[in-house]
Amino acid sequence: MKIKSLTIRIIIFSSLLFIALLTGILVWFKDNFFFPTIVAAFVFIFSNYFYVKYTIDREFYDKVRTIYKNIYNYKVSKIDLKHRIKSSKIGLDDVKQEVSDWMDENVKQITNMIALEQYRKEYIGNVAHELKTPIFNIQGYVSTLLDGAMEDPHLTKKYLIRAEAGIDRLIAIVQDLDTITQLELDEVQLQITNFNIAQLIDELIDSFELKAFGRKVSLVFHNSEPAVVQADKSRIRQVLANLIENAIKYSKDENGEVRIKIFDMDDQYLIEVSDKGIGIEEKDIERVFERFYRTDKARSREYGGTGLGLAIVKHIIEAHNQTINVRSAIGQGTVFGFTLKKHVE
Repeated sequence: MKIKSLTIRIIIFSSLLFIALLTGILVWFKDNFFFPTIVAAFVFIFSNYFYVKYTIDREFYDKVRTIYKNIYNYKVSKIDLKHRIKSSKIGLDDVKQEVSDWMDENVKQITNMIALEQYRKEYIGNVAHELKTPIFNIQGYVSTLLDGAMEDPHLTKKYLIRAEAGIDRLIAIVQDLDTITQLELDEVQLQITNFNIAQLIDELIDSFELKAFGRKVSLVFHNSEPAVVQADKSRIRQVLANLIENAIKYSKDENGEVRIKIFDMDDQYLIEVSDKGIGIEEKDIERVFERFYRTDKARSREYGGTGLGLAIVKHIIEAHNQTINVRSAIGQGTVFGFTLKKHVE
């Protein structure tokens, strides 16, 4: 109900009440006080109208103004508010709707903040875990050497090699974190060039051939046609290397297969890297690109890696204003696909 309608109803009710009272007086006194009574009636009606209107307007303005200040966090001009009310641009229903919208927006913000806080806690826990494992290993090897193992040259070399591996892992984690930070802050300047991505894939297959052979995984890529894209070649090499390496890691232990395909999508190319491995559970698919998130923590750490590879992949593709997606089913394998802009001569 709007303020104008509310005011009119109160005035009509008050006027009817006064007329009923005036009729009673006239019946009682007949015509003795007719003229003074009529004058009194008009004075009452007009004074009642302005009094009631002023009272309601003041209450309404002050309360609505307070609501608006709380919602929008700025001072609402009383003149502007009166103008909106008098012009029927806002009423109680409008205020109710705006308050409801404001509450919905704040509920969403609070929900997002809770989710971000949970992510922050998980992230800090994952960082601590990834860092403490190599640190404690290094500490153990050094302590053992200091406690007398240095007398044995063979054991000394063995522990120093393991300590060096732990140091290399720490360096890799720090470097990957630095890369993600630079990508998020847009501090990485992409060196966009035109290159044949099919040729790049052939080069990567050659470099991963030995690792794939060790796990009895075959690498399959059939693409005789050149596919020239506009992208940062070194960064796309990093993306493909990570996806191919992951596909080899999580393929079946024997007779596994990793396929790389290129699809022509008009002004883009879609590149897919698929495996016939263990797959990813549906609940984990949305989180595979999070930092340090591992779907199978035991197996992931068994094969090494920093837990940041897919997060970096996603940032690189998004830096190219392109998209990346993942499809997977338990026991059937996983497919990662990303797009790149096609070079048109």
